Amino acid sequence: MTTTTLNSLARASSAYLRSAMHQPIQWHEWGEEAFATAQRENKPMLLDIGAVWCHWCHVMDRESYDDPEVAAIVNEHFIAVKVDRDERPDIDSRYQAAVSAVSGQGGWPLTAFLTPDGKPFYGGTYFPPSDGYGRPGFKRVLLSIAAAYKEKNGDVVEQAKMLENAIAHAESFAGRSGRISASVIKAIQESAFKMFDPQHGGFGQAPKFPHPSALDLLIEQYTRTGDDSLRNLIVTTLEHMANGGVYDQLAGGFHRYSVDERWVVPHFEKMCYDNSELLKNYVHAYQATGSEFFASVARDIVRWMDEWLSDRERGGFYASQDADISMDDDGDYFTWTLDEARAVLTEEEAQVAALHYDINEIGEMHHNPAKNVLYVRAPLDEIARRMNLTVERVRNLLASAKKKMYAARLQRQTPYVDKTVYVGWNSMCVSAYLEAAKVLELEDARRFALGSLDRILAEAWKPLADADEGARATRSRLLHVVAYSDPTAEHREISGTLDDYAATALACLDAYEATADLSYFKFGQAISDAMIAKLFDPISGGFFDAEPAADGKDLGVLSTRRKPLQDSPTPAGNPMAAIALLRLHHYTGDAGYRDKAELTLEAFAGVAEQFGIFAATYGIAVVQFLEDPVQVVVISESGADNAGSALATAAYSRFAFNKTAIRLTANQVVAANLPPALAATLPNLPQLKTGKSFAVLCSGFTCQPPIHDAAELRRALEPAQTIKAD
Repeated sequence: MTTTTLNSLARASSAYLRSAMHQPIQWHEWGEEAFATAQRENKPMLLDIGAVWCHWCHVMDRESYDDPEVAAIVNEHFIAVKVDRDERPDIDSRYQAAVSAVSGQGGWPLTAFLTPDGKPFYGGTYFPPSDGYGRPGFKRVLLSIAAAYKEKNGDVVEQAKMLENAIAHAESFAGRSGRISASVIKAIQESAFKMFDPQHGGFGQAPKFPHPSALDLLIEQYTRTGDDSLRNLIVTTLEHMANGGVYDQLAGGFHRYSVDERWVVPHFEKMCYDNSELLKNYVHAYQATGSEFFASVARDIVRWMDEWLSDRERGGFYASQDADISMDDDGDYFTWTLDEARAVLTEEEAQVAALHYDINEIGEMHHNPAKNVLYVRAPLDEIARRMNLTVERVRNLLASAKKKMYAARLQRQTPYVDKTVYVGWNSMCVSAYLEAAKVLELEDARRFALGSLDRILAEAWKPLADADEGARATRSRLLHVVAYSDPTAEHREISGTLDDYAATALACLDAYEATADLSYFKFGQAISDAMIAKLFDPISGGFFDAEPAADGKDLGVLSTRRKPLQDSPTPAGNPMAAIALLRLHHYTGDAGYRDKAELTLEAFAGVAEQFGIFAATYGIAVVQFLEDPVQVVVISESGADNAGSALATAAYSRFAFNKTAIRLTANQVVAANLPPALAATLPNLPQLKTGKSFAVLCSGFTCQPPIHDAAELRRALEPAQTIKAD
C-alpha cells in the first residue's frame, strides 16, 4: 500500500494551486516563508505562474512537475513557488513583463527563475521535458540555471538588475503626460482597419483574439458616423466569430481565442470575462444595426452563463470552464466524430447537422483527426436546396439535432468549472447582464445580476464606519475574491486590485440606473472614493494597479508600481477608473472627480496612440471625457405605465457611451432619493403634477423640456456626428 505525501499547496485556496498538492515538488505559496527559505539557503527560486483553465499549464504539470526526476532536481537546487495568475494578477503582470523582456514572449505557464530576493534573471513559458518544440528540455534548463547561479552569480545579479528595470518601465508612464485629444480615437480606428481581416473578420492573423473593447469603440463610432466601412468591419467580425468554432454552437458562449485565422479551431477554455465583454458587443451591435442575429447570440451567451457559470443559489459568476479533461485531451468534450453524431441522430438530422456544421470523417483536430469542431459551414437555404427540403423543415431538423447532440455531450465527462468568484470579473458580468437585460428585456438576467452584485457588496466590500470621511475612504477596502472553488479550502482575504475597484464602481452605477435604488449609487461613490484614496497618484496622475504592502516590505518585484493602460484582454484599469469618475461627476457635479479623471487620461495621452486597438478602453474613456453627457430620465406614474414603457424602450434603443438612462416613478422623484445633480433639477419639474409619462434629457444641473412621444425621444437621441477636440 502506498501513501501520498501532500506538499504545502494542500493548504492553498486556489483551484490551480490545489491541483498540484500531490506533486513531489516541495512547492511553496507566494509569501514571506518562501523568500526567507531561499535567502537562508541561498538558492534561486523557480516561479511557476499558471491558471486552472490553462491547457499547457496542465501539460507541464503532468510532463515535468509530476516527474520524480524533475522534482529531485528542483528540490535540491531551487525554492519552488507556484502562483495562480487569476488569484494574483499583480504578481503575474510584473513577472510577465520580465520574461517578455528576456524571451520575447509571455503567456502561461510562466516559468521564471529568480534570485533569493525575488528578482527575475531568466524565464520562458512552457518547457518540454526533453529537447523539442524548438525549446530546450526542462531538466537541462534546470541544471544549467542552477550551475549558472553558483558559478556565474555576478552575471545573474546583473541580468536581474536589467530585468527589474524592464519591469519598472513596463506601463509606468512616468512623465509622459500630454493633452487629451480625439486623435487617439482616430488612431485606434486606423489601427483596427490596418489589422482587419476582411475575409474572416477580426484583427491580425492566427492566433486571433476577440478584442471586445476595440469592437465596442468601433460600434459606437459607427452609430455616430454611419460609416459603411465601420459597419462592414463590425458585422463581418461578429458574424464570423459567432458562426465559428470559437463559439460553442451547442451550449452557447465563446472559447478564449482561435488558433487559426478563420475562427474555426479554438483554445477551448471559456472565461467569464470574455463572455461578459462579448455579450456587450453583441447587444451594442444589435442596437447599432438592428440585426436579430446579434440579439440571438447575446441571448445565447446569457443562456450558457446561466447554466454553467452562475451560482443560482447565492448569486455570483464562476471564473472559467476548462478546455479538457486530461493532458492527452484537446477539446474532446466539445468536438465530434461523424460516428458520434450519427449515433445520437436520425439519418435526416445527421445529414443536416453534417452539412451545417461541416462534420466529416476527417476533422480539424491534430491529436485525433476524426474529431470535428462544430462551426457553421452551410446556411439553411443551401442545405434545403441540396436535400430538396423546405427551409423550415431544415430549421426544425437542425434544432432537433442540436438538442440531441447537446444532451449526448452532457453525458461526457465535463471539463472542470472553476467556481471561484472574482470581484472584478463578477462586476464586469453584472454590468454586461444589466446592459443585455435593459435592451433585450431579460428580466431574469436583470434579477440575477443585481443579486450577484448584492453578494459582492455584502461579502467583498469592507467599509469602515464611525470615522471621518478621509479615514473612511483610506481604510475601507474591497477584496479580490468572494469565494473559492473548493468549499473546503481556507478563504484568503486578498486585497482588491484597481480592476476590482473600477469594475465594481461601474457595476454599482449600472445597477443604480437599472433600479433607481440610491443605495447602489452610494456604494459606487464609496468604492470610487476608496479607489482614489488607495491607488491614485496625485503627482503624476493615473492609478496604480495595487496597493503597496502595509509594512513597506513588498516581496519580489511587487514594489515596482504599475499603471495599466493596455487591455489585456480585460479592459484596462486606468481608463475604467476614469470612466467611473466621469460618471460620478455627471451625477454629483463634484469637480474633483472630473479633475482626477482628466489627470488620469493626461498621464497616458502622450503614448496612448502607439498602442492602437490595445488602448481601446482608453479611447472609450476619451469619448466620455470629450462628449457632453446625456442623462435620459423617464418619469411615469407607475412602472407598468404603457407610455412610460415606450419611452424607456426608446431611451434604451440607442447605443452611445455618453448616454445613460434611468426610469423613475413620480413618487421616486424627491431630492432624498436622487444623486445631487438630479436632485437639483427633477423635483422642480412642473410636469410631475400632470399624471402623464414623459422623458427629460439632462446634463449637469440642467434639463431640456420634457418629451412625451417615444418617436420624438428617439430623434432627440440621434448621436452627434463629431467629437469635439477640446
